[in-house]
Amino acid sequence: MLEIDTRPVVLDQFTVDETGRAGRRPRGVVYPVTAEDVVTVVDWAREHRTPLIARGAGTSLEGHLLARGDELILDFTQADKILDISPGDFTATVQPGVSRTRLNAAAAEFGLQFTVDPGADASLGGMAATNASGTTTVRYGGMRANVLALQAVFADGTVTRIGRAVRKSSSGYDLKDLLIGSAGTLGIITELTVKLHPIPEWIHSLRISFPTVADAVDTAVEMLGAALPVSRLELVDAPSMAAINMFRGTAYAETPALFIDIESGSSAAVAANEQEIGRIAAAHDAIEVATARTHGDRHALWEDRHNLYFAVKASNPGCRFMITDTAVPYSRIAGAVETATRLGAELGLNITVAGHIGDGNVHTIVPYTEAEYEAAQRFSDLVVRHALEVGGTATGEHGIGLAKKKYLREEHGAAVDLMAAVKRALDPLGLLNPGKVLDVNPGNPLPSGS
Repeated sequence: MLEIDTRPVVLDQFTVDETGRAGRRPRGVVYPVTAEDVVTVVDWAREHRTPLIARGAGTSLEGHLLARGDELILDFTQADKILDISPGDFTATVQPGVSRTRLNAAAAEFGLQFTVDPGADASLGGMAATNASGTTTVRYGGMRANVLALQAVFADGTVTRIGRAVRKSSSGYDLKDLLIGSAGTLGIITELTVKLHPIPEWIHSLRISFPTVADAVDTAVEMLGAALPVSRLELVDAPSMAAINMFRGTAYAETPALFIDIESGSSAAVAANEQEIGRIAAAHDAIEVATARTHGDRHALWEDRHNLYFAVKASNPGCRFMITDTAVPYSRIAGAVETATRLGAELGLNITVAGHIGDGNVHTIVPYTEAEYEAAQRFSDLVVRHALEVGGTATGEHGIGLAKKKYLREEHGAAVDLMAAVKRALDPLGLLNPGKVLDVNPGNPLPSGS
């Protein structure tokens, strides 16, 4: 058995998540390096009936990683080897603790990139466990689209390889995608083979300001309908732009804006695409179209977008933060943003709205004080219920965790019972990240609260 670290100063680091949500001290922490280490821990946990929580970089936003009592944390930060990069196959094989930026630095030597970009420098194992996505999903997809194969340790201690390092397969049930997004509740990922993509030679970035959110959304949807080679398409509202200006020292128009990347095969193609985007934006009353063509200018533009959360934090000292991540059909995006803005005003909350508009994912950042906690919770609930009412989902990319279990039945109906059956089949003792996604107790016919 690996050494279990039980020092209070260490355990206290695992009692809060990125949003300040509180849990309890876990029983201890172990640092596996290999799949064999994980098997040893799983066998011990099964013998001692001790729950396990697998943890990577700790950037989860929905309480996936919080202990609620007696859990043992498997911290994968030391399982961080890039095992193989195969340029000819456009793949990389990594341990779960490898961060996306580290993989990208290694892949760049071959002119390749790993494209899933959630903003945070998350670990690949954690990103797979939560089916992370982000700014580039509109072109390259999220983790399900970019993981070809994985290795996992299951609750009975078996080590199984799932999937193949090929671009398509019709062989058997798709167990790989069952584990991706399961938040470590069905198995513990110990290795991944992921897709790499060529780094385009021609990439330009644009920031386009609009008088209203509706104008920005209409422009985005029309751009997608025109089949333009958009690889990033982000919406940022007026309060967000004001926060970015204050935090980053920029002087952008404090109106709704789109942040866009376009990728093309030649300078002529880029110019033509920029011209078409400009035409579409002008038809929707764009105030300004700014283009970043050099690497430095592009990097600065996207740093502005990626620093939005920190900009909002800096603008609201002493607050905690709640982040929603509903996703809705394209035709409902403007309504979702307008609904969130209205609800924030009605509840007296200083919210900001942004999102991966290219895939319909709408985020709100909600600063709140202790006195505003109930209002923030009410806001989050109303935003989710609006998304479900218009055919959307409670979570586009952050996952269910502890925070959104109550919406599963409303969103999925009887399919929740199938989820519970899968959980019991793979984890009959309920030891793998219990209480996250589903409240399933061994022997119960249905999830609690159903």
